[in-house]
Amino acid sequence: MGFLNLERKNIVVFGLANRKSVACAVSRILVEEGARVFLVVRTQERHDTACKIFPEASVYICDVEDEDNITRVSQEIAVDLAGQPVYGIVHSIAFANYSEGLKPFHETRKQDFLQAMDISCFSLITIANHFKSMMADDGAVVTISISTTRMAAENYGYMAPVKAALESSICFLAKSFSAFSKIRFNAVCPGLLKTSASAGIPGYVDSYLFAEQLTLRKESLTTNEVGNAVAFLLSDRSSGINAQTMVLDAGMGVNYFDAAVIAAAVS
Repeated sequence: MGFLNLERKNIVVFGLANRKSVACAVSRILVEEGARVFLVVRTQERHDTACKIFPEASVYICDVEDEDNITRVSQEIAVDLAGQPVYGIVHSIAFANYSEGLKPFHETRKQDFLQAMDISCFSLITIANHFKSMMADDGAVVTISISTTRMAAENYGYMAPVKAALESSICFLAKSFSAFSKIRFNAVCPGLLKTSASAGIPGYVDSYLFAEQLTLRKESLTTNEVGNAVAFLLSDRSSGINAQTMVLDAGMGVNYFDAAVIAAAVS
């Protein structure tokens, strides 16, 4: 038995896009720990990609923007589980429409903001609701946020308030589920990562390189490190952690006044 005790436990992972995604790193670690992974992706193309990366996993298609899809996929997974419980759920889903390029925050389009809130935040609530009857009484749900929602990064725009809502939601979900279970809800909040999704954010590469210099080790965070944290929060080794946000930023948050960065900025 491994330290995390995840052998043969059923874990549903939402949000795998490709090999660079956080959901892929999480799934790889779960497989290494002996868990049975169920992958939920948005499109047929991503379904085919997931099957190639994880040929032993069960893969399903679900666009979480449509609640009927969440209802359907929960029923499909329930049938395949044949009465076995879901021990953990990973919510690694985020979407923002930057099709019109960068805009000042006060010019955010209502339609874009609400769509991002629906897909990136409300989907967690809907998934939890539709899977609650399938969950083990001592199961765990983990979502992916960001290292801080209080930093007004211009190129991240309205997604920071959306992530703030996501982090608040885990507290309310933990409280709500405590009425009938011991299911825990937590968030892993990483600093800047090199993923295909982040590549779509305008100006992200410069922010990524800057953040790397602010880390205490002068090396960027990796998706594998995020995956390790998620696996820990899914395991019963973290049984005392509930309604919390775990920040992973390699020390960036305490190093805003790094001497080398200051020297470069003022020279």
